[in-house]
Formats: sequence, C-alpha cells, structure tokens
Amino acid sequence: MISNSKSIYKVLEDEGLPMGLFPKGITNFSVSEDGKFEVYLDQPCDAKFESELHYEKNVVGQISYGQIGNLTGISAQDLFLWFPVKGIRVDVPSSGVIYFDVGVVHKQFSLSLFETPRECVAATHPITAIADVVAKV
Repeated sequence: MISNSKSIYKVLEDEGLPMGLFPKGITNFSVSEDGKFEVYLDQPCDAKFESELHYEKNVVGQISYGQIGNLTGISAQDLFLWFPVKGIRVDVPSSGVIYFDVGVVHKQFSLSLFETPRECVAATHPITAIADVVAKV
C-alpha cells in the first residue's frame, strides 16, 4: 500500500484527474502500487455538480493515468433516476470534458465542474432499486 503521505486529491492530480471527483474532507484512503484504491467517508453523502452525485461510505476502484475503472460506490442522478458510475475518464491531452460511464451511456460534463472538491451533505434519500437493476445489466 502507498502511505497516506499524499492526500487523495494529490493522487487524483498526479494521475491527470481533477481533484473534485471526491468530496471535501476525505482523510482515510488507501492506494496500492497497481492503482487499486479505497476511499472511506464518514457517511453516505450527496454533492451537487451539473447533476447530483451520490457517494457511498466506501468507494472502490482502480486508478490509472486519466481514468478510474472498476468503480463502485458512486452513483449519478439523471432524470430522477440513479445510475451506478462504473468508470470515469478524461481525454489526454485534455479536451476540457470528463466522461462518466453509467453503464448504458457515457455522460459528459465540463472538466471545470470538478476542479475543486465540493461539500458533500448527508444523503437524504435511498438509492432506488432501479439503480440496482441497471447495475446488473
């Protein structure tokens, strides 16, 4: 395991990803030499961007330059429905766009939305069963 001498935000930046992919205040995380990571939040929470993102208490994935794959623990809202985010990537060199793989489509957002970590408020809703069904597709 790589020690926590760096913040998770610095790890993201070193991998060519915006620091705002994770909410403010994360201090407990681990990253292995092969890029597998776990991020631990105090509680599930929601952060508002162009749309809303939901973070579970534990977020797991594999980070490499410009992308995160095998992602679990983040869901994105689209038209009242929640979809699990399976991966995130940016173009190298940067096009100013970030892509979220939500299984059925790739949602595009302006990279500038994720430049700084956002406040994350305690989740006030359950993630719907529809997201669980979509995750199995």
